[in-house]
Amino acid sequence: MTGVGAEDDIPLCERKTVTDFCYLLDKSKQLFNGLRDLPQYGHKQWQSYFGRTFDVYTKLWKFQQQHRQVLDNRYGLKRWQIGEVASKIGQLYYHYYLRTSETSYLNEAFSFYSAIRQRSYYHQVNKEDRPELVVKKLRYYARFIVVCLLLNKMDLVKVLVKELSEEIEDYTQRFNTEDQLEWNLVLQEVAAFVEADPLMILNDDNGVVVISNRLQEGGVPPLEQGMVVGQLTLADALIIGNCNNQVKFSELTIDMFRMLQALEREPVNLATQSSKPGTLEPNEKPAKRENPHKYLLYKPTFSQLYTFLSASFKELPANSVLLVYLSATGVFPTGRSECEGPYDFGGVLTNTNRDVVNGEMVQKRNQAQKEMHCLHPGDLFPFTRKPLFIIVDSSNSTAYKNFSNLFGQPLVCLLSPTVYPKSMQDQSQRGSLFTLFLYNPLMGFLSVCGLSSMRYGLWEKAQELLRKFFHDIGQMITSSRVIDQAYLQFYGDEFLRLLMIRFVFCCTTLRLHKLFRLDEDAVSVRLLQEARSFPESYPPLPKQEMVESSLLQKHVLELAAMLDVQNLFSDGMLDNY
Repeated sequence: MTGVGAEDDIPLCERKTVTDFCYLLDKSKQLFNGLRDLPQYGHKQWQSYFGRTFDVYTKLWKFQQQHRQVLDNRYGLKRWQIGEVASKIGQLYYHYYLRTSETSYLNEAFSFYSAIRQRSYYHQVNKEDRPELVVKKLRYYARFIVVCLLLNKMDLVKVLVKELSEEIEDYTQRFNTEDQLEWNLVLQEVAAFVEADPLMILNDDNGVVVISNRLQEGGVPPLEQGMVVGQLTLADALIIGNCNNQVKFSELTIDMFRMLQALEREPVNLATQSSKPGTLEPNEKPAKRENPHKYLLYKPTFSQLYTFLSASFKELPANSVLLVYLSATGVFPTGRSECEGPYDFGGVLTNTNRDVVNGEMVQKRNQAQKEMHCLHPGDLFPFTRKPLFIIVDSSNSTAYKNFSNLFGQPLVCLLSPTVYPKSMQDQSQRGSLFTLFLYNPLMGFLSVCGLSSMRYGLWEKAQELLRKFFHDIGQMITSSRVIDQAYLQFYGDEFLRLLMIRFVFCCTTLRLHKLFRLDEDAVSVRLLQEARSFPESYPPLPKQEMVESSLLQKHVLELAAMLDVQNLFSDGMLDNY
């Protein structure tokens, strides 16, 4: 309270207002700090604690709004303190999104972060000689940028990055701190993240058009009369990123960032439906969970990965599917084994602080022993007791085609190529081509064709052709008499249906692309190349009637002709092998 010895002059009601505010502020800080002690896995343990935290912040936010003048005069409330409360609310909404996968909460986080900037809550921080306050402002910017990236507000991201750069420069000039390199690294990471998209879509005024890659209404071929498919629903997804040297920001690699959007619907802004922007309604939730629940694991250890897998498996509802997406460096077997089992083909890297030198695994053990810091195909066998959908994007993805369906439950593995043409290897830091196809198939197609920009009108025409293409793939999957039943079991879910269709499109495209085919005539060499340069799956998809179908090849060549890149593709109908 302001004024020494002046407390007796303060009216009792105002003194109570300050006391109540201090109580709510302390309680909110206590609850917020307790969030980090909650288990990161499991759907239920955290909900009641989150609810209490939301309730206290709701009261605190409304209280400071209703009593702002008294708090200004008697408590000395500063604008940066209001900004700090708003920032905490934004963080709560963002973490609620991470816990529930409800994209609507991203909009709520955005509304609070945006209000902080518009109302200049942190503006006076730079005039105070307190570096810890400036760090709060820098962290706010970093968090705001993450939310804007997830909402595809790329124009605003560029403005925020510029502002953050200026703030960091001012901070490092005023305070000789040890974290200067860390903040410069943050700038470098977000700049690389923004530039990772391989394509710019331009309107008639040469402005960049931002395309959403989340599932939109009408964005997936519908189920048609007569299609007999399963009723399974994708309920949980583990998105794991452990690629050495891939672009990342805030513990999200570019592959993880793309895959999480491929498993989400376009968000709805709750604030516009029922309340004014900037108000806090934490208990307002969508009527049903539209998106599968996701765990985002950046460079997890084996024990961390297995813990999250087990939690998802345990809480998976009936008639539901668990998806495991692995974007990770390959781990290869050290020697040949007499009998080849599920631990003899290697797998993908799990994190360890040791044994990795310049991206290569250092072998320090007997060659007969298996790599410990690796997720082997056999490690996933226990989880095939329930429907399991696996995507592996790795230089050793083919280890997972040696799978066994021990329990008769639906099981599919979609596997990336393990070798790419040299020109595309150079782009691997900006994200995997295989994941790009699953995230935005047209962008993947344009990437393999070396196109870096195109007009929006042409983009729309190409998308229209893709819709016909995808319809035909869907018809093939559901009418095939030789396809494994697991594909049909998963086809009823919109997210899995779209992933399978995009996978087939990727397979057909790469099989016709000249850079992915060898010129040699030797059949054995071609078979070896096919095993490495093309995506594969378990169980295998029918080759002749699907991934090498003359109808699908015709569509690829039509798309190539529309984009004037037909010279990059073989005429599959005449040059198939």
